[in-house]
Amino acid sequence: MEKNIKKVLIIRCGALGDLVYATSIIDALRLQYGDDIKIDFVCTPGPANLFKKDDRVNRVFILKHKKIPIFLSKQKKEIINSSKQEQYDLLINFESGRQFQSLVKAIKSKEKIGYFASKVDHGDARHMVDITKTVFKDIVSKEVFEQSAPRLIGEDIDILKGKFNLPDKYIVISPSNSHNKKSRLNYRAWIHTHWKELIEELSEDITLVMVGGYGEEEFFKPLMPYPNNVIDLVAKTNIPELVGVIDGAVATVATDTGTAHISSAVNTPIFCLIGPTPADVTGPYKHDNNKVFIVSAGLECSPCYKTEVMKNCNDNICMKQITPKMVIDSIKSADL
Repeated sequence: MEKNIKKVLIIRCGALGDLVYATSIIDALRLQYGDDIKIDFVCTPGPANLFKKDDRVNRVFILKHKKIPIFLSKQKKEIINSSKQEQYDLLINFESGRQFQSLVKAIKSKEKIGYFASKVDHGDARHMVDITKTVFKDIVSKEVFEQSAPRLIGEDIDILKGKFNLPDKYIVISPSNSHNKKSRLNYRAWIHTHWKELIEELSEDITLVMVGGYGEEEFFKPLMPYPNNVIDLVAKTNIPELVGVIDGAVATVATDTGTAHISSAVNTPIFCLIGPTPADVTGPYKHDNNKVFIVSAGLECSPCYKTEVMKNCNDNICMKQITPKMVIDSIKSADL
């Protein structure tokens, strides 16, 4: 007999990509328990904006300071008190950090799964999405589990076309990544001269839409001036608008970063430039309904992320040796 689950709380307080991974639970719950299920999330402030236009999510609780104990945290108290007023049928915790143990224990829910609540067995799962999915494997059918994948809902494309003067066909270019402001070498970055060459050549055939976050404007200056056929949306979109812009694109070109994960979650073909990171672990998630193209130099030392090889690398050759021609050839050979 199927469980009577009507109200669920999900805890996922990581970075943007982590929350994108966790959205695989939303459609899985709706398919298994009905579209009228109430799904609440606990998220960090920035990534929580992913749900601004998503009517599948009932309520979002913001948790800014994860390590503050309950008795000092107004935000944690709000989550707990809300669960006392209307108990959850199910709590799903995707956070493995010890700072979440007391919160999981204090929330009122008939059933709890995930870290600090039930045994979590990742089995042979390798990609972060598949690892995330193992947490809820036992509460959905095999069919629902196998077809579940991240999915996002952004701003309506017709609204965005009017606001940003977007054409019907365009490619999103996302040169930056979350490591731009770190003092050490940005191992995931593609060099500016390569980006500039790619932008100049691609813009001869199709409109390009440049995207980047607030505070990243300095990173884009070496790429300027842009060709005439480029629309500059750097620091001009909020997260729902960014999701919508990517959703409406013919394709996205990015490094291993949040925009690549967004692209795969809205089924926009993504050409992802990857060097040090393992594409089959942290790269954009590939499934039956999307198209993921990994562009790599294929060096023997890759992937090397968080290893001594990466620490001793001062030249970032695995990214430098990805040429603009390799990216362009990949785009031209794809069935878009």
